[in-house]
Amino acid sequence: MKKLLSALMLAAAVLAAGCDKLTTRTPAFHSTDITGLEYAKGFALTDHTGKPRTLQDFRGKLVVLFFGYTQCPDVCPTTMAKMAAVMKDLGPAAKDVQVLFVTLDPERDTQELLAAYVPAFDPGFIGLYGDQEATTRTAKEFKVFYQKRPSGDDPKNYTVDHMTGSYVFDREGRVRLLVRHEAEPGAIAADLRQLL
Repeated sequence: MKKLLSALMLAAAVLAAGCDKLTTRTPAFHSTDITGLEYAKGFALTDHTGKPRTLQDFRGKLVVLFFGYTQCPDVCPTTMAKMAAVMKDLGPAAKDVQVLFVTLDPERDTQELLAAYVPAFDPGFIGLYGDQEATTRTAKEFKVFYQKRPSGDDPKNYTVDHMTGSYVFDREGRVRLLVRHEAEPGAIAADLRQLL
């Protein structure tokens, strides 16, 4: 009986040690780990150079995908500026990360406007757009809330309320993280390094 008890305790210790090793291998991200989501699978949009793009075009790189609009007064420019800081922090590894900005305002965000706005933060950043139907379809696929809010009497004056987080995809095109707007560049860079 003592031998059986000793053998069981030894087996339990080995299993516990094995579980410990498995636990320590699991990455601890600063951002929210959303690995395995059943949405955010892809898009079919046009980039700011006029080239049709899908998520598959960026296989082999990490992708950071943000939804916004060029006339956004606060969240969009600060997010893009943070991502520019992240790219600097990553140094040579930045070549393996692609930042994508998807407009939620296809009425005003023309190809030319996106071509001027998005690369101003970093020359490697890409702006994406579609018509209203493609924008709605993409937002639905990524469960991105957005809504026009009138600003004054002129219907051309409006803001767009929208989700402020960014999605991160691994090199295989699988969604992995949701980065909150409040995240600091150093924490974002640390998460991207783990995925790289």
